[in-house]
Amino acid sequence: MKPADERIAIEAALDTYRAQLDHIPDEAFDLTPTSGGWSYAEVYDHIMKSTIGASIALEKSTQSSCVPTNKKPTLLGRLLLLFGRFPPVKIKVPESMADKIGPAKITKEDARNLIIKCRRRIDTVMPLIAQSKNNCRVNHPRMGMLNARQWLKFIRVHLQHHLKQLRRIEAMLQ
Repeated sequence: MKPADERIAIEAALDTYRAQLDHIPDEAFDLTPTSGGWSYAEVYDHIMKSTIGASIALEKSTQSSCVPTNKKPTLLGRLLLLFGRFPPVKIKVPESMADKIGPAKITKEDARNLIIKCRRRIDTVMPLIAQSKNNCRVNHPRMGMLNARQWLKFIRVHLQHHLKQLRRIEAMLQ
């Protein structure tokens, strides 16, 4: 996908997250499913903080201070970028990122504010992508060295992946 198409898909995913907030009952938002896993609140916290963090990495990969490298994405990173989705296995938050993006229970108002912050970050970084160099990369703890366009795709794929998780939570809570 072209960056403009990735942006459209990211905006659509953020629209879906925002719309779903209105349909999740307040009393169910921070409930952990009895079968385990994350609550809605934890998913929203994780995905929005991850999106903000990935947008910062994207921005760093567009800066003149970014040191060019020949290092590439890992096998997992290449597969995600090739297929545009996560593999059908559970992947845990990397230990190195658990403190920053590990799930915490937030309020629906916090989730709304984080969605707004994500939109602003995407608005900020989109104009920078056109001038970015392919060999200016920033490390992702699991995906390896990603350039600006790859970070943008990661954001889209990650947002879409967790929408599926929200549907699973809904099914478990019913």
